[in-house]
Amino acid sequence: MDSGENGKNLPPSVSGPALWLARPAGWHAWAVLGVVLGAAALRIAYRVPDGGMDNAIVVRAAEAWLDGRSPYADRHFLYLPGAVLAAVPQAVFPDAARVLVPVGVVAALVGGWGCALRVHGVALRSRFAVFGLLGLVLGFAPFVHLVELGNWTVASALALPLALLCCCRGRWVAAGAVVGAAIAVKPLLVPVLLLFVLARRWRALVVAVAVPVAVSVLAALVLPDPGAFFTRTLPFLLRGDDRFVRLYEASPAAVLPRLGVPGAVASLVSVVGAGVGVWCAWLRWRAGGSAAGRVVEASVALMLAAFLVSRPSYDHYLLVVLPLLVAGGLRVEGSVVRVPWFWVALVPQVPGFVWAGVEALPQRAFKDAFTLCLVAGVVFWVCASRLRRAGGAPPAASRSRRPGLCPPVPPLADQLPTEGAGQLPTAGTGRSGQRFDPYGARRVFCLFVMCIGFLILT
Repeated sequence: MDSGENGKNLPPSVSGPALWLARPAGWHAWAVLGVVLGAAALRIAYRVPDGGMDNAIVVRAAEAWLDGRSPYADRHFLYLPGAVLAAVPQAVFPDAARVLVPVGVVAALVGGWGCALRVHGVALRSRFAVFGLLGLVLGFAPFVHLVELGNWTVASALALPLALLCCCRGRWVAAGAVVGAAIAVKPLLVPVLLLFVLARRWRALVVAVAVPVAVSVLAALVLPDPGAFFTRTLPFLLRGDDRFVRLYEASPAAVLPRLGVPGAVASLVSVVGAGVGVWCAWLRWRAGGSAAGRVVEASVALMLAAFLVSRPSYDHYLLVVLPLLVAGGLRVEGSVVRVPWFWVALVPQVPGFVWAGVEALPQRAFKDAFTLCLVAGVVFWVCASRLRRAGGAPPAASRSRRPGLCPPVPPLADQLPTEGAGQLPTAGTGRSGQRFDPYGARRVFCLFVMCIGFLILT
């Protein structure tokens, strides 16, 4: 039996939710998690014959290429040429996609959650790992939406935590390769390239750019009309003129005009918000701190800045950054998830939540825009406050190292330490032995439940 399970090697004076969550989960919890994940995948496999509406768009593009037609004839195909070749197996074996796509999406999301936990040094066998993932599946509606759609955003949801894990372990070139591979499939992680600029990891940046360029060029050589990406797809992304897509976009540039705000003003608001996000990411990087907190918060700020200004921008995009934020709640002092407004922002995404006046499916974009903007605001505020707490300059430990080099990542232990009674390990402060407040999580949870009840009643 694990020593963390029987409590013999745990600090005797530590108590509260943090201690309970850090211990290994029992088989009952794993069984519940397996049933929930399996039901989520198999239900979609039973109801959706083509692996999801968004996945079908990519498969149709591959079928068009196999028939000698241009995959970019469909203006809803918004991917790079490499995605066409990646979807060919589904076009050749369509019956297998019905089961493999939802199962693969769920597996990729689970893998992203596991990588996010390891970034923050949280044990994969812990109760926090099990119940955190259960919370995402059962309490965050975009999780199921992503599985239903079969959207290839899932590649970025897996690639970003994996790349940041490589960064924390000093493997920046490998991180660049992971980001580049994800961009070659869907260019959602392009903003993360700025992370390599902030870190001055030029070799990793070159790899991250070279991989999608090489894949796209090689794929374009076999496409009948590769230039259509620049003549049709790119203008469509810049204009965002599709009426159907606009109903589901969550960016302020798409939502504010539906409320009567002039389009130019709405676009300006989005651009300013994105600029603030990039600036806050730069401030967060300058503040230094632990490798996990530094790369996670800076990259999440960059991604949220892009979501504010990108067209389109959907609710399931948050699954690229949300697991990274939630996974740091147990160990990172002052993490985003310990800000009550973060949980208020997620209330509209609770399955079954009813927001008076925003009930019809095309109106869902208002709820998604509320969540996106408030989560982005909380992340930007936390990033900016890191430098202020550091006194306006990077800590001495960070200045003593070569620019762009992350401080060593905390040990990735599978159980709590046996020394330092009364203290839990923390990350993000640069100070060992910081006492974790186990009751802060209770206060945040109570506020979260109160907000859900209040908004449902009203």
